[in-house]
Amino acid sequence: MDKDKALVVFQDKKIRRIWHNDEWYYSVVDVVEALTDSLAPRQYWGVLKGRESQLLTFCLQLKLISADGKYYLTDCANTKSMFRIIQSIPSPKAEPFKLWLAKVGYERIQEIENPELAQDRVKEYYELKGYPKEWIDKRLRGIAIRQDLTDEWKSRGVQEEKDFGILTNEISKATFGKTIREYKEFKKLKKSNQNLRDHMTDWELILTMVGEKATTDITIAKDAKGFPQLKHTAKEGGDIAKNTRKELEQKTGKSIVSKENYLHLTEGKKKKQLEHK
Repeated sequence: MDKDKALVVFQDKKIRRIWHNDEWYYSVVDVVEALTDSLAPRQYWGVLKGRESQLLTFCLQLKLISADGKYYLTDCANTKSMFRIIQSIPSPKAEPFKLWLAKVGYERIQEIENPELAQDRVKEYYELKGYPKEWIDKRLRGIAIRQDLTDEWKSRGVQEEKDFGILTNEISKATFGKTIREYKEFKKLKKSNQNLRDHMTDWELILTMVGEKATTDITIAKDAKGFPQLKHTAKEGGDIAKNTRKELEQKTGKSIVSKENYLHLTEGKKKKQLEHK
């Protein structure tokens, strides 16, 4: 699951979701918080499902990322089941939320039928945040290359989320000399939901693409299967990007690994929202 799509926002409230069995499943606790503004949404949901036990029949326990960056089993419901749960929550936001939920689900169906729509929505998202056009083009290309790589990993035996993270770290360590966590700290990205790639410079994005594309091609050429072999080809792919980085740094006399980020775009957007309130 692409982490860029694992969160959606309803009236400034973040809703975690996961694509499971060909449809979206949403975190019930996040929906409760969005509808009630409760300071203790887990407790609210606990009381609600204790009082109306049939609500549990609408839920599946799926692993979602938490604030600490780890994945935990969480009560989740698809669009149809979430409608039923919402009926039990007295809130003036219920109807607007239903309309929003239906729209989000319908957009995903559209994207499956026409993948270009998904790319257009991502492009619009970055444009609204104020990213440069040239950067957006690279980011979108990077998303496609990343998807090809993860699809290849899945077909060769990788299933656990943590294993995808380990393989990605192998490429990152080889390319830039840093794990994803170390790189985020280097760029002063403190929130778990801040995507490192959204704060990369042009060259950082390009080298990330080189490392991941090389890993995909090497994996296919060697017909690598199973985690140990895939870990090896991930490092080999990253090494190719590292060699490019070092040669460029030698020619320009400048480090490609940059502390530069795009936090000012996010902060500027928040400031404008506050000014309009």
